[in-house]
This record gives sequence, C-alpha cells and structure tokens, in this order.
Amino acid sequence: MSELVLHPGVHVSRFEEKAGFANLIGMDAFPTPQVSASDAIRKSDIVDLTAKMHPDGTLDWTPPAGNWVVLRFGYSLTGVTNHPASPEGTGLEVDKLSREAVKEYMEKYLDNYKSAVGDLMGERGLKYVISDSWEAGTANWTDDMVAEFTKRRGYDPRPWMPVLAGHVIESSRDSDRFLWDFRKTLGELLAENHYDQINDILHARGMGHYGESHEEGRAFIGDGMEVKRHNDVPMSAMWTQKPGVNKEQYGYNADIRESASVAHIYGQNLVAAESLTASSGAWAWSPATLKPTADKELAMGLNRFVIHTSVHQPLLDRKPGLALGPFGQWFNRNETWAEQAKPWVSYLARSSYLLQQGRFDADIAYFYGEDSNLTALFGKKSPDIPAGYNFDYINADALIHVLTFKDGQLATPSGMRYRVLALDPHSQQMSLPVLKKIRDLVQAGAVVAGPRPTDTPSLSDDSKEFHSIADQLWGSGSGNTVGKGRMYGDKSLGDVLTAINVARDVDYTKPQADSNLLFVHRKLADGDLYFVDNRNDRDESVDASFRVTGKEAELWHADTGTTEPASFQISDSRTTVPLHLEPWGTVFVVFRKSAKTPSRSLPKTVETTLATVDGPWDLSFEPNLGAPAKITLDRLISWSDSSDEGVKYFSGKGTYAKTIDAPADWSAKGAHVWLDLGDVKNLAEVSVNGKPLGIVWKTPYRVDITPALKPGKNAVEIKVTNAWVNRIIGDRQPNVTKTYTFTSPKFYKADSKLVASGLLGPVKVIRIARE
Repeated sequence: MSELVLHPGVHVSRFEEKAGFANLIGMDAFPTPQVSASDAIRKSDIVDLTAKMHPDGTLDWTPPAGNWVVLRFGYSLTGVTNHPASPEGTGLEVDKLSREAVKEYMEKYLDNYKSAVGDLMGERGLKYVISDSWEAGTANWTDDMVAEFTKRRGYDPRPWMPVLAGHVIESSRDSDRFLWDFRKTLGELLAENHYDQINDILHARGMGHYGESHEEGRAFIGDGMEVKRHNDVPMSAMWTQKPGVNKEQYGYNADIRESASVAHIYGQNLVAAESLTASSGAWAWSPATLKPTADKELAMGLNRFVIHTSVHQPLLDRKPGLALGPFGQWFNRNETWAEQAKPWVSYLARSSYLLQQGRFDADIAYFYGEDSNLTALFGKKSPDIPAGYNFDYINADALIHVLTFKDGQLATPSGMRYRVLALDPHSQQMSLPVLKKIRDLVQAGAVVAGPRPTDTPSLSDDSKEFHSIADQLWGSGSGNTVGKGRMYGDKSLGDVLTAINVARDVDYTKPQADSNLLFVHRKLADGDLYFVDNRNDRDESVDASFRVTGKEAELWHADTGTTEPASFQISDSRTTVPLHLEPWGTVFVVFRKSAKTPSRSLPKTVETTLATVDGPWDLSFEPNLGAPAKITLDRLISWSDSSDEGVKYFSGKGTYAKTIDAPADWSAKGAHVWLDLGDVKNLAEVSVNGKPLGIVWKTPYRVDITPALKPGKNAVEIKVTNAWVNRIIGDRQPNVTKTYTFTSPKFYKADSKLVASGLLGPVKVIRIARE
C-alpha cells in the first residue's frame, strides 16, 4: 500500500443493494440512520458537469473555491452470460431494461428458428416459448434511464445521482426515498421492456408465453406478479428434494401461489410450474415418491404441470441414457417404468383439469408491499393466514388498477371476490397511490386489516397528504369506520374475519396434533369443488366441514377416474363430510346436486382379510439385464437382498407368478375381492387368469380382482418394475466384465447404497363390502 486516504462523511446504509448493484431481501429493514444537516450534502450544491465533458473523456471545468468531490458516472455491460447453455449458445446477457435491445434479440432468435422449421410455428407448430426463472444477475442502468425515471417519478434524478454512490443528500430519509424511486423505475422497466415485450413479440407471431421470474427466494429488482401479469400462462417452479423427503419448501410455495394469484386476478386461469425438478436421486424416482410434491403444487394453485425434464434420448441401444447433468427429472422413454406411467400421468391430468374449472374461491387478498418480491419475503415462512381460509397475493399494480369494490365484496374483472384486504407488515412503507386506492376501497365498503403505514417511501409523494389519509383511515386503530367500510389496525386477521362473520371455508377434526389437510376451493357454475390433500404419510380419517349448504356431497377420485356419493350432514349453513384419506392421499369433494334431505348416511365399508398369500413364488426377469431368467422365492424379499448378484443388481421388470385357490364364498353378493400387495418398489401391473386388471403406483397397492376371479384355481401374475439405481451400481462393481447400463453423467459409485426393489408384501386377498 503506497497511500491511504480516509474520507470523512456519512453514507447511505446498504447503498449498493438499494441502488440495484446487488440483491437484498427486505430493504426497509435497513434505513439509513438520521444525520445532521451539516453532514448531509445539500441538493443545491450538486453541480451537473456533463456539459463540461469532452468526447475524449476529459473534464473542462474550473471548480469554485472549496473542497469538491467529482463523481463520474458511466455504465457498461455487467459481464454476466446466459447459463446454462452450450458453448455455441453462450453470450452476454441482453439489456433487459431496454425495449429495443430485447426486441432485437427476440426477433433475431425467432427468425433463426423460423428459418429452420418454416411455418411450423404458432397454430401450426411451436405454440409457446418459456422464459425460465431469472438467473441474469443484477443490472441497474440503460440508455434512457434518466428520461424514463423523470417520466415515471416526476422529477429529475440527476441532482440525486451521488446517492447511487452512497452519499447522503438533503437527509437520510430523502436519500433512501430516492433509491426507492430508483428501484421502482428499474422494476417497471423490467416488467414492461423485457417481460411484456416478449409477450408482444410472441403474440405478433401467433405464439404464447409461459413466463417464470423470481422462483424460490430470489430477491432481484422487480415484482414477480407485475412481470407475469400479461403472460399467457404465468409459471413458477417447485423442486423435489430426495425420494421420500418432503419437508416444507416455503419459497416454492410462495412462487406457485404468486403465479396462481396472477392467473386468478388478471384472468389467465391456467397456472403452470416447472415441476418435480431434482438435484439428486437420478433414476431413483417413482410416481409414489413424486406424488407428494405434485400434490403440494396443486394445493398451492397449480393446474398445469411442466415436468422438468424429459431429456431427448438419441441412443437406441443404451439405457437409461442422457441426463441434464445432475438436474431435472429422469422421466423419458428410457425410464424403467415408462410403459407403466399412464395411471400416474392420468392422475396429474385429471387433477389439473378439475382445478381449471370454475374460478378460485378465496376470502383474503394479501398485499405484501412494494419493495420486495414475495418469493424472497416468504422464503422461510408463509404469511399468517388463519386456518381454514384461502388467499391470493396482490401487488401494487393489481391493487391500484384492477381491484374494485362491487356487490359487497372486493372484486376483479376476472370474477374473483374477496372479503378482506390484508396488509402484510412489509407494506408499512406504502406509496401514496396505494394508500389512496385503499382509502377509496374502504369508503366504498371494503374491509381492510393491517398495521398503519409509517410513511411513504417515495420522493414523488406528498408526505403531508399521506399522513392525512392515514389518520383518516386508521384513526385509533380499533375497527375504524370510514365511509361504508372498516379499517382494522390492531386485530389479528382471524379476529377480523370473525368480526365480519366470515366462517372458515374448510374445517376438520384432527385425529392427531400434526394432522394437516390443505385445500383448494373452486366455484363452479352449478356448485362447488374442493381439492383436499393429506400432507402426512399415514391414513387420516376426519370429519371435514365445508362452507356449503343445500347440496349433496360426492367424492371424485382423480387416481382412478371414478366418482361415488358420500355421506353428509347439513347444519348451520355448513356441510360435514366424513373423509378417509390414504397416506399422501387426495380427493375431490364436489357439491352439485340439490340435497333432498339434510343428511345422508351410507353404509360403512368393511374390510375382511380372506387369505394371506405366502410363498413359494415363481419370479422371472426381463432378459438382457444380468438377472437369471427365472428363480423361485420361498418368501418375498427385496431383490437388493438377494445373494445372487444378477438379482441383487437387477433393474427392470420382474414378474411374480402364483396360483391362488378361491373358495366360492369369497365372492359374496355386492362385495368386491381385492389383491393387496402390501409394499411395492416401485410399480406393479396385475393380471388374473390372463386378464389385465390395472397398474398400481402408490399406497395402498391394491387391485380389484373381482372381474377376473373364479372359484377354484386362479393364475395370478404381478409384474413389478423397480428403478435403474441398482443395475447402475452393479455395473460400477470392480472386476465387472459386462455392463448393461449407460448414463451421462455417472451418478453412482460401486459403494453407493442399493434401493429396495420388487414385491415386498405381505400379499393378501381381502374383501371390501358395505355393511
């Protein structure tokens, strides 16, 4: 070090993040401490020297007497490149704040694509483009930034430019306010010039846009709902964790609910997500281990799955084949269970279709503020929504431009209706336009619940007017009446809903303290539909109470495509339905038909074990995968526990064969006989007497064998498919001379843990009948 100069003075707290050079969650938590007037720079002392600069970069200026700090502002490429991408497809990120730059890039890209596929774009071919989650780093300047700022904020930013370098001008509060205005301008430019521009370009070509943005926990400049508002299909993401691990993922919950809220409020209805992405467990997943994540997506509002990914497999003779590095899902034609995937895919399709019907029903519009995207705000904890109610997020744009008060409720042109507008604590820095709209809604009759905002964060706003409106709205804070509506400033959201007589939409008995059911309510033209999701790996029997009256209850099963009437009891404008949910089970409860009586009690289902099916079992294996053609098992074991290495490391399909003697009294009138397989790793296809009876892919692994069962001897075949993992590990063993698998990259080692495989049982024949 040759020289050290200490510069006295004060600086704006976290100015790098506040100026958009880096990311930060909850910037309102880092206000700049108040400084004395003598320590702050007066705006009148700022001199714009731009006109004194020569083209060669030299400054032609004689400063007046005194000590001056000269700041030179310029901008350049950030150096960030798009990723992941092939070397040929890698380049510097486009200026996403510039409409012209985005347009030039997108038009050239689509022209190149058109030159390859001709007219196979739009209605006749490629219909949609997906913009993936934001991974472009930060950018905080563009060519016409000064003009855009001035147009949008109503004042010239140039006297405030030193604040971008951390200097305090006029006061700490004013400096923070300028930076809020600066970020607000960046966010609007990103939404309009990048995301909206992509929509416009695609629409001009007859195509649509699936748009992701912030994904889980990312805090880049811009509002996630605002950037998705004009997407044809707002889109999010939810990753899996490890097979069998299903911990709460708050950031992904927020991301999907963000897209769902956009679709509900702005009217797209479809809600997509990059689904089931994984970073571990290559070729180890099955429909049963994927189901809890898929169901959570549905419960958060998704109704269109975009499975990430189905990697193209150009090699016909090598399996399982190529992968997207360590990421994605390994769902393609080379998956061991690809031929048995239809029941699982049908389950996803039926569930998605049902959740596209009617409109979402929620009591709460939840305003989360204006300075942090919600996937960052709620990355560690979800909002405090009272149990039994559902909600949409709402941002400033929708609150100001879309939300109205109509027929006694908050309303949107898309058909959404809400009973309460809730204000998150992060909204306490509230812009004057938002505050004015809240005042207008309350005066018209709306109910608003939340803390009084402390001040406006914007230099554009009139602080005196702000506090005058806040005083009018909040008053003492205890249920203040304003016009036709009410403002609750000091009550919990649950207490507010009770005060205005809004009962829980769904309530249920809890057999155990951690019993946890999630729900989605869709209002249909002729009734109500509820998706109910058991979030535990155990059976749950509950009495579920729905805010519906006058209609019969039906149960619709998306896994089988079947429906059945349900018992119900109508009382006090609610309908109670007894539900039995399997581990990670779901059901649709539908109310359509008018109830002729206030209750219906159907006979209970009785399950009787008729026989336990013990060994021996004949077991034959799919050829050319290293296993013997056929073995006999005295008892059921996991293939991975076999002493025969061909069986131990086998992956693929193994068929169990057994003859079962069926007494004539098994088939009682009105009863059904089922084959319960116990535990299966991972899917099973059952046939009896040569008649295929279905594929089971989740617990309980049961098949109704009544249509094929006959008195006397019955030939039973159970074709079980496991995962690729064990065969890949077997091929990594030392001294192996013949291998059966090819993967890229190589996910497993010789000492990697084998996974349970095959029919594990116990296998039983059971009879199910109504009492």
